[in-house]
Amino acid sequence: MTDTAVHSAAEAAPIYLDYQATTPVDPRVREAMWPYFAASFGNPHSVHHRYGRDAEAAVAQARRDVAALIQAEPREVIFTSGATESNNTAIKGGARFHAARGKQHVVTPVTEHKCVLASCQRLEQEGFAVTYLPVRANGLVDPQAVADAIRPDTALVSVMAVNNEIGVIQPLAEIGAICREKGVMFHVDAAQAAGKIPIDTTELPVDLMSISGHKIYGPKGIGALYVRRRPRARLEPLMDGGGQERGLRSGTVPAPLAVGLGAACRIAGEVMADERAHLDALYRRLRDGLMERVPDAYVNGDETARIPGNLNICIPGLDAETLIEAVPGLALSTASACSSAAVEPSYVLSALGLSDADAAASLRIGLGRYTTADEVDRAVAEIAGAAQRLRDSGATRLQA
Repeated sequence: MTDTAVHSAAEAAPIYLDYQATTPVDPRVREAMWPYFAASFGNPHSVHHRYGRDAEAAVAQARRDVAALIQAEPREVIFTSGATESNNTAIKGGARFHAARGKQHVVTPVTEHKCVLASCQRLEQEGFAVTYLPVRANGLVDPQAVADAIRPDTALVSVMAVNNEIGVIQPLAEIGAICREKGVMFHVDAAQAAGKIPIDTTELPVDLMSISGHKIYGPKGIGALYVRRRPRARLEPLMDGGGQERGLRSGTVPAPLAVGLGAACRIAGEVMADERAHLDALYRRLRDGLMERVPDAYVNGDETARIPGNLNICIPGLDAETLIEAVPGLALSTASACSSAAVEPSYVLSALGLSDADAAASLRIGLGRYTTADEVDRAVAEIAGAAQRLRDSGATRLQA
């Protein structure tokens, strides 16, 4: 094969290493969804005929599958269009409900997903007070800082389970216990955690939890919001309509997508332990390979409290965007897919104390269900080789 042919093949099918942005739909999920696009096309809310009842039964099973992944009751699962809607509903809906009861304060870390921060900013425009907590240099929230931030008028604390940029796992049990003791609702954005780490809502003191389908090998356009029944989490709905989903999310539930989310959750529950072991091995192979070939590289975020599918690594002195362009055979990113168009450095990495130069020199490499050891080895060779070439040229060296 000529050099031109090799380059064309790499351009056509790069190795996918951006699993935090989205995951491919598992073939088993596609198979489960298809009948509800075709013969079983009924509206799940039209229960007076077989088409509607078949769709209703499928949605009910999907709800049970989602609930089982997090050890919840099916009636505690509300289908949404994705984690952004779930987060908006939890934060705005929870805050607005409690505002009438004299609670107009929200607490959240500065490293949350954009949709959480934007929801809090919207509440500020409505007159709410928001405390934005700093994080430690390893990306973790100090539970004591959460306790100190809670006031008599605090309605809600929102902390993501796993950070979408650096993969660190927050101390949810400690934070949840603090919230429960102080009588404050606790919301968790679990988009990057559900299906990757065990979550048991019978043990974890969380009141609201957001889930995304396309982060766990399900379809885009579907997610869920866990809403605890005992003690009951109270929300004001964002949309008015037919009163579907316990009145919290009006609108026709998209049966094919709900079935896909349910199947993705069921599969994730079945393979989670083996998948974690697989990704642990690949993560070490990737990290160690890059650190050996690029000795001054370092990992962003805590090295222990993290999911193994995420490696956020800084290669000092290089512009990460330029490095990505130099490895067209790899599908990589520099930050959250929701923030990748921004010119400024990652706000998550800046919160860890990285300089603008080091933040701009950081790559996010996402491993997943279909990543192989051979692909990891090729990624190490291509990234390290490109880094060396760029450093030798001196053309992309950044000023700290």
